[in-house]
Amino acid sequence: QVQLVESGGGLVQPGGSLRLSCAASGSIFSINIMGWYRQGPGKERELVARVFLNGITNYADSVKGRFTISRDNAKNTMYLQMNSLKAEDTAVYYCAYSRYGQNYWGQGTQVTVSS
Repeated sequence: QVQLVESGGGLVQPGGSLRLSCAASGSIFSINIMGWYRQGPGKERELVARVFLNGITNYADSVKGRFTISRDNAKNTMYLQMNSLKAEDTAVYYCAYSRYGQNYWGQGTQVTVSS
């Protein structure tokens, strides 16, 4: 089982940028679907973006044009570049993958957008 560890979260001002990283403990060449989710205070966990092995990406409407998801399979790492951050982006961000009908999650990293 591949384990995931997020990093790169922190405090940023509105309009600022952060780059999140998700390091996998093993090869991600065998993982078709990887993605980023987030959970804000008092909210349910929601999908932010997904990236497939073939490079196809999907984004939540709320982050389209601002966030970019990518994966470097050779480095066993997935990224989320977040630009033009808003207060409503404040949440714990989780990386995840899906394989054989099962979902696997990292520990999460806190992103706080505040002036």
